[in-house]
Order: sequence, then C-alpha cells, then structure tokens
Amino acid sequence: MEDPAQDTTRPPQDTGTSVTDPASRRRGRTDRTPAGRTPAAETGIAVLLGIAAALVGLAPWLATGARLPLQNLWASDALPADMPLTFLPLSQYRGTTIVALLTVGAAAAGLALRVWKPGRRGLTTAGALSGVLLVHTGATIQSFSALNSGLAPGSSSALYFAGLLGGTIAAIAAGVLALLMLAARSRAVAALGVGFMAVPFASWLAAATTFMAGADAVPAPISMAWRWLPAVLVGVALAWCGFRPLVRLLVWAADAALLWLVPALFTSVNYVLGTRVYLGDFQEMAMLSRQILAATLGPAGGAGPSILVALGIGTAGAVLLSIRDRKNVRQASSEAGGGRTA
Repeated sequence: MEDPAQDTTRPPQDTGTSVTDPASRRRGRTDRTPAGRTPAAETGIAVLLGIAAALVGLAPWLATGARLPLQNLWASDALPADMPLTFLPLSQYRGTTIVALLTVGAAAAGLALRVWKPGRRGLTTAGALSGVLLVHTGATIQSFSALNSGLAPGSSSALYFAGLLGGTIAAIAAGVLALLMLAARSRAVAALGVGFMAVPFASWLAAATTFMAGADAVPAPISMAWRWLPAVLVGVALAWCGFRPLVRLLVWAADAALLWLVPALFTSVNYVLGTRVYLGDFQEMAMLSRQILAATLGPAGGAGPSILVALGIGTAGAVLLSIRDRKNVRQASSEAGGGRTA
C-alpha cells in the first residue's frame, strides 16, 4: 500500500491558512492578559481605580461636611453653616491643604498601579489618569462655580478667584506628575516620586487629623510625627532604590533636595497667603515670600536633621538589602551546583 506521507507528487491540501500569513497568526492570538482580562476590562478597572483614589484624596475634606470656608470677599454676611457645599476647601488659608488633597489622590492611583502590575501598563496608566482627572476636573468646576456665585463683584474678587484657580490647576498638574512617577516601571523614578510626595502626604495626614479632631485636640506626639514622617518615607524609598547602578545616586540627591525645598515652600505659601494685609500687593508678597523662604531654607529651617535621618535610613536599609540579595544569590548558586552534582 502506498504511504501518503512519502508521496511527494501529491499536492498539499489547502487548509485555508499559512504560517506566513499574518492574519492566520492573529487568529490564534488572544487579546487577554495573563490574568484573563481583556484590554477593555483592564482599562475600565484602571479608570475606576483612578476615580476611587481621587475620592480618597478628597476624603478628609468631604468628611467635614465640605462647607466652603468663610470668605473675606463674600458678598454678604454668612455663618459657616450658610456657606455652599464644595469639593475643595477654597481659601487663601488652605492653599497647601488643597495641594495635598489633589496630589495625594493622584499619587495613590499611581501606587495602586504599581502594586497591581497590570499586563498593559501604558493603557491602564492612561485609564487611571483619566479617572483621577475626571474627579479633579469635576471638583474644580463645582467648587469654583460655588465660589464665583458668592464673591462680591470687583477686581479684588477677580484677582482672588484667578489666584486660587491657578494654584488649583498647578496642584492637579503636580498630581499627574506624581501618578506617572509612582506608576513607572523604573524603581529609581518611583523612589523619586516618593520624595516628591513625602511632604504633601504628611500634610494630608495632618489635615485629616485636624479636620476630624480639631486643631486644638491633636496630641503633641502626633504633630511631631508629621514633622519626621517625610524623612522616614524618603529613607525607606531610598533603601528600596539602592545604590546600583551608580546613576541612582542622582535620585538620592534629588530626594534630599526635595526634603530641603518642599517644606520651605509649604511654610512660605502658608505664611504669605495667611497674611491678609499683603493680599493683592504682589511686590510686598514677593518680598515677604523671599524672606520666609530664605529663613526656612537656612540652618534655622530645620531641614538638616530631616535629610540626615532620611539618608541614614536609606543607607542602612540599602546595605541590609544588598547583603540579603547576595546571600540569596549564593544560596541559589549552591543549590544549582548541588543539583548538577546529583
């Protein structure tokens, strides 16, 4: 009997596909991630994650009842209970709090993406960013609409409104940057993101505690903890980042610089905006901000001990992690050698 497998004269049967046909390869390809989710499903989850993270960022303010703070330029006399509901505490006295509320929510979304490790990082990052911006844009529009409806007419109100709006937009942009850094694949970039967000996160926790307990009810040890928390966070991030490759030392320098600059900026903004007598006088405000910034950046500002604590924690942690990694490598090598011998 003739063996069909050895019949070279018989024409090959047409199966309708070809190994060189890209369409045939695509038909065998799945659009699902290793976890079994489609791109649309992962993107949808990321959008919901971004929305949830942004709401968590706003939660300390929303938990207070979200009444707009009393305004110096309000058109009529009003009690706190008469003020409209707003998603943001728009006030010149709450400038750094607004920054913290907006940046922490975005940073939480970036950190959640890093923990999640989705199959399509770029797509899910865009989805989470869209969710965060949806909440932040809606909160900004609603809050400034309520503010605009109650301010007294005049150039002072217009200047006040524009200044708050500009600061809020800058805070949203900073939140976008924090999200992208913390969600990045690079460990060095993520460690830089921690340094960028350490002070705003401590400010967010301090605001949450103050909103819930009252300014006079916060125990002194808790207030002291907010003072050192950024240094601890940065130190842990630097330990995780490590020294190698040596280019990561630039991250160490950048995080130390952020620990020096950001608290000084927060102090300067709080002091200048909280001084009513200079509001609207840009020359006096600029001079005052330079004076406060110079004082807080100097030895009396107290940044030196924080930087030393962060570098100490980072160095000790990086050395311990390096020793652990080398030990694991030696153990794996010895086990592999023993397996080959057996």
